Amino acid sequence: MRVTVIDYKAGNLASVLKALGHLGTETEIVDGPTSLDAAERIVLPGVGHFAATRRLDETGLTPAIRAAIARGVPFLGICVGMQWLLEGSAEAPDQPGLGCFIGRCERFPAGSEKVPHVGWNSLGIRNGSRLFAGVEPGAFVYFTHSYRAPVIKDTAAVTQYIDPFAAAVERHNVFGVQFHPEKSSETGLQVLRNFVEFSPC
Repeated sequence: MRVTVIDYKAGNLASVLKALGHLGTETEIVDGPTSLDAAERIVLPGVGHFAATRRLDETGLTPAIRAAIARGVPFLGICVGMQWLLEGSAEAPDQPGLGCFIGRCERFPAGSEKVPHVGWNSLGIRNGSRLFAGVEPGAFVYFTHSYRAPVIKDTAAVTQYIDPFAAAVERHNVFGVQFHPEKSSETGLQVLRNFVEFSPC
């Protein structure tokens, strides 16, 4: 199974490719819309500012991604890539997200904890999640972010930092994780393995 990894100049490509390679997965990097026509799996990594997703619109990748999802192609957004699956983010109010999931990302409120949220934290996994099959409840994964998605009906895992937020979302063939599976040891590899092996049928 080949995984197509989108390069929009804001992704942690090297680490993601290394993790997928560790699983024995064939990968390709693309930066244009026509390259998604025959994609079997798509990963959208992301680091940094939500405004970087504007490049997806500018290059024509946004409608190509939307079309691939409509065809049933499994899609995984990582970190900012997950946030983009929602309706938008307060980090870049004028830049819309893809809108696969309801809600907007907001900055962590001021509190006793430091922002950004950086480091290992545990997952409260919802029953029946396909993305977390074989992952123990309470497993730790690695985060680095200042904005977080709300807990919604499609939330697959919840993490507590200042207040609860969606650590992962999933519906049908669309998945998103706020944490970095490529930096999350065996738990992260299991999440990536579940995505690669997921059958939409």
